[in-house]
Amino acid sequence: MINSHQEKNKIKYDWIIRTRVDGYWNGPLGPENFVPGQYLVPAGSSYGGLNDRFGVGDFRTSTIALSRLSLIPKLDSAGFTDLNSEAAFKAQLTTQNVNYLTKRLPFCIVSDRKYDFPPARFGVPVAALSSPGPLSGTKCRPCRPICVGVCVEPVMMFVEKGWSWTDWADGSLELCDAHESWEDGWEKIFDRVAGKKFANARKQIHSLKFDDCVHDFVQLKNITAQWNAPPIEEICKPLLEQN
Repeated sequence: MINSHQEKNKIKYDWIIRTRVDGYWNGPLGPENFVPGQYLVPAGSSYGGLNDRFGVGDFRTSTIALSRLSLIPKLDSAGFTDLNSEAAFKAQLTTQNVNYLTKRLPFCIVSDRKYDFPPARFGVPVAALSSPGPLSGTKCRPCRPICVGVCVEPVMMFVEKGWSWTDWADGSLELCDAHESWEDGWEKIFDRVAGKKFANARKQIHSLKFDDCVHDFVQLKNITAQWNAPPIEEICKPLLEQN
């Protein structure tokens, strides 16, 4: 898709950022994160490999980092089999001689999945959206934190560092009890933490009607270079059930 867009518009990208739509950012991505010849990945949540929830690289390193499927035969011939996503991602970079850099980055992955608290050794800690520090893509949700300050260290010291661990130093991490669904009143928590701009966006989406949803997606489709998605009416269908 990137190559096609470059050829069509007679341009060439210097940098490519890979991100996710379920990421919540509580700070900017500074220029110090763009290092020629090195692919940037978040620290922590490595699951035996490299955190693959975000990436920044120049065109050469990104070409390799984004070849998640086409490099599988090369990984197999190099003896890498039965890998999870994170381990396969690390093998991609190392077998293709791509230098990588891990740094703490100010985002988390908003999730409605349920996880035990406290997390077991190979469990998943879930950060409160109000956590002040760079969460580097760990799972998060809007909650009233159940564990802050001195409570965090004994919990996180038990979590396997090469698995779901995330940096908790300097009071940067607040933990949710995520063994049940999002708590009642999460909307107020989100609005307070995220600020007026994101709070207004949440309220607009909450009150969105089916026809408005279809209209907005049509506009989005019209300005998208390549569109590969289910029918727009299918995307907006939950609003019919909700309304």
